[in-house]
Amino acid sequence: MSDLSKLPVTVITGFLGSGKTTLIRHLMQNPQGKRLAVVVNEFGDVGVDGEILKSCAIPDCPAENIMELSNGCICCTVADDFIPTIEALMALDPRPDHILIETSGLALPKPLLKAFDWPDIRSRITVDGVIALADAEAVAAGRFAPDVARVDAQRMADDSIDHETPLSEVFEDQISCADIILLTKPDLAGPDGIAKAREIIAAEAPRPLPVVEVAEGAVDVRVVLGLEAAAEDDMDARPSHHDGADDHEHDDFESIVVELPEQADPADLVARIERLANERNILRVKGYVAVTDKPMRLLVQAVGARVRHQYDRPWTPGEARRGRLVVIAEHDDIDAAAINEMLTGLAVAAE
Repeated sequence: MSDLSKLPVTVITGFLGSGKTTLIRHLMQNPQGKRLAVVVNEFGDVGVDGEILKSCAIPDCPAENIMELSNGCICCTVADDFIPTIEALMALDPRPDHILIETSGLALPKPLLKAFDWPDIRSRITVDGVIALADAEAVAAGRFAPDVARVDAQRMADDSIDHETPLSEVFEDQISCADIILLTKPDLAGPDGIAKAREIIAAEAPRPLPVVEVAEGAVDVRVVLGLEAAAEDDMDARPSHHDGADDHEHDDFESIVVELPEQADPADLVARIERLANERNILRVKGYVAVTDKPMRLLVQAVGARVRHQYDRPWTPGEARRGRLVVIAEHDDIDAAAINEMLTGLAVAAE
């Protein structure tokens, strides 16, 4: 690639826990000769995804090519964070052949595309494509509208009011902005669930989109990179609920960090997280936990009541053996004291 050619960037979007980090890890490990760089945008200040990816660094995507923007939407911090990060990656020697941007699970992709119109970078980069990941089981279950029948009834009664939930808007904006949809976790959905998820996606998509089933992020690099979509020049074909708005709101969602002491039994913690999701409508829990008498750190990733955990690396010498979990939910569902008590068993004094 000559210095005069535009550097391709792929935006990877998708709802909470849809498998974005797993996909990027697969692309890093199977780059097919491309030198990759990665930007990870976290929601919450515990950098789980960036640390996972740095642990998978290889010569074609070394650790210095992986940059993390925590606790902020990159489309809202363009001048302060996003542009300097992109410029730093472009200044690397050797320069990357392709940049992957993992948005947070709550991000709206279209405002991010608008950031690529900034004069400082427009002449030097292009959006090769927008990849949207959708959890087949979650989509098939209709979790983006808590009560579809009631919402439809309300719309018929007063169609001048938008009754859609923030979750449905995020999902629909991600689908509308995409060039290709990756339908993840097909094994959990089963054939009927996959068919239902495809039907829902087709109904939401503003134009026919390819939908590819992907398990554990395993997809041929040629399917998702090299699309040459130039998405920054194709904005009108990517409708959004927020078109015409001067800004977009992030107040619909909130995150808190829960500090945990060493845990004697991971199964007990899993049960508490499941209860938290079921009783308090928590969307996502992710972070690290110390387990008594275990030299390895426990990585915890939960989407709703579905919890996955594994030991990811040894605790390093001098590192504090403490647990930290990011808890994400819609704003009205965040009760810090109740969440802390449910996860730790310790009451927290109200402020």
